[in-house]
Amino acid sequence: MQTPRKPAVSGTAAGQPKRFVFVLLDKFTLLCFSAAMESLRIANRMAGRELYTWTVVGEGGDTISCSAGTVFQLDSDLSELQRDDTIMVCGGIDVQDASTKKMLSWLRREARKGLMVGGLCTASYTLAKAGLLDGKRATIHWENADSFGEEFDEVELAKSVFVIDGNRLSTAGGTSSIDLMLKLIANDQGEELANAVADQLIYSSIRTDQDTQRLSIPTRIGVRHPKLSMVIQMMEANIEEPISPSILAQDVGMSTRQLERLFRRYLNRSPKRYYMELRLQKARNLLMQTDMSVINVALACGFASPSHFSKCYRAHYDTTPYRERGSKAAAFKA
Repeated sequence: MQTPRKPAVSGTAAGQPKRFVFVLLDKFTLLCFSAAMESLRIANRMAGRELYTWTVVGEGGDTISCSAGTVFQLDSDLSELQRDDTIMVCGGIDVQDASTKKMLSWLRREARKGLMVGGLCTASYTLAKAGLLDGKRATIHWENADSFGEEFDEVELAKSVFVIDGNRLSTAGGTSSIDLMLKLIANDQGEELANAVADQLIYSSIRTDQDTQRLSIPTRIGVRHPKLSMVIQMMEANIEEPISPSILAQDVGMSTRQLERLFRRYLNRSPKRYYMELRLQKARNLLMQTDMSVINVALACGFASPSHFSKCYRAHYDTTPYRERGSKAAAFKA
């Protein structure tokens, strides 16, 4: 590889290196962690000196497994940090179980020092559970957004790739760690170094906190029909209080029959069926990710009665909401 020209580094880096403390939760997502750390390593290389250092900690201080099953050696337990450290909590699957009392207490204690604290991927849940996001804007992986919104109404949940609100950071997971780290590097050392790091990562499109984390509706459904996209957007925004197909059709300037034909042609299902699948998908997320009662899950997803909810759920997932909740509990005990 050809040695790249080193970009100029701002005078703000003349002091001690900035230290990041990566806190790995059980079953953390490897990509969110490695993407963040690699961004720092490459920043040091491109600058030709040590701008950043890091340490990897976790509960117990021994080893921890990522969601792919690979085991990692930790540098230390949850020890006392320095006032200018930056904490990056790395979450993954089953983040509720990984957010233990010890972890939450440690985060609260360290946050009281005024440290910058970030949550990568699902770790926004951990920060919110510790009360560190009260009154703040934050983001989380879209798959966890429904349950997060139900549990933490004091947090302003955004759909952005990442969010920086004061000394609180959050990302949506995956490669969004790169976007956040590039933003922090640019703030510390200037855009030139951040762009050089992006080039080394073969990261050709740097996203900002204004970019949303999910693909656009046309891309997701594989159909570029503006009125169909508008209807689906309205459906996704109105899960708790579903809108009738006739009103949806009226809002986009179509007849109900035209809307039916549109859905049949492009999605091979009726608008009513598609809407039901969206609602049931949210219900399953809430059942698997929260402790909400089945009745409250039903209400949050637009079902007037638990019996109707159970009937629809069984028809779609071939199990009842109660058994789904039971399978989650059984998996946790295992």
